[in-house]
Amino acid sequence: MPLRIPDRLPAIDILKQENIFVMDNTRAHTQDIRPLRIVILNLMPLKVTTETDLIRLLSNTPLQLEVSFMKLKSHTPRNTPIEHMMMFYKDFSILAKQKFDGMIITGAPVEHMDFEAVNYWDEMREIFEWAKTNVTSTLYICWAAQAGLFYHYGIPKYPLERKLFGVFPQHPISTRLPIFRGFDDVFYMPHSRHAENRREDFDKDPRLQVIAESPQSGVSIVMAREGREFFITGHLEYAPNTLDNEYRRDKDIRDDVDVPCNYYPDDNPDNPPVVKWRAHANLLYANWINYYVYQQTPYNIEDIR
Repeated sequence: MPLRIPDRLPAIDILKQENIFVMDNTRAHTQDIRPLRIVILNLMPLKVTTETDLIRLLSNTPLQLEVSFMKLKSHTPRNTPIEHMMMFYKDFSILAKQKFDGMIITGAPVEHMDFEAVNYWDEMREIFEWAKTNVTSTLYICWAAQAGLFYHYGIPKYPLERKLFGVFPQHPISTRLPIFRGFDDVFYMPHSRHAENRREDFDKDPRLQVIAESPQSGVSIVMAREGREFFITGHLEYAPNTLDNEYRRDKDIRDDVDVPCNYYPDDNPDNPPVVKWRAHANLLYANWINYYVYQQTPYNIEDIR
């Protein structure tokens, strides 16, 4: 089945070139099917890039999905044309009147700040609280994972001496969980962050289950409320060249930028990067949609509590 996304979204043409089956809303209206409703709160600076990355992963399912994009009223993006935001994004205050089968909240470039110092923190707290009873399952990514863990469970974040940057092997702990159906004993996940959460803090709270971690990059996936919340500290959604673009951007600005670990062959930036995470990224998102959204959400979406 195809992915249903807004008419004229730039990602449509990109994904069609990759032979991914998408349909716009005009065509989808002719099908008598209740699609799963997914809302994405995109806090990343390059909106179109993140939209494409996430839609690419969401497309790997036989279910029809209707994707909406949420924006904050308290924050104006600087790197995306206002016309794009007005055409494809709606304020939380509007979408809060609806319910959704699934939600994805992305990272944001504010890791160096205390949560309370982020100028849109009050609105984020409102969204976190709303998602608890208006969304069947929510994925929190990178900074959103840290912020969600702090808001919902009081888990602190700790600044790192150096940025955690690269692609690191992860070990599923609870291999029988449906989210890991089809996974190997080791999978890889890109990371790009300046702060961490620590395992000992999770072990103190029985509501939280660490389900994947790495000796190098620490806790990578945490589950709560039997799968109604997933907190992912890395970026399985990243495209092959995302870390490369970030590395080259930063090294032109500063002289203390590390080469991303386990990314370039022989750790040589002159070599094209090797993608190690794509298959498991597709699998995790497909498992999330199937087992924690589709099989848990009520047919009458208004029954979500």
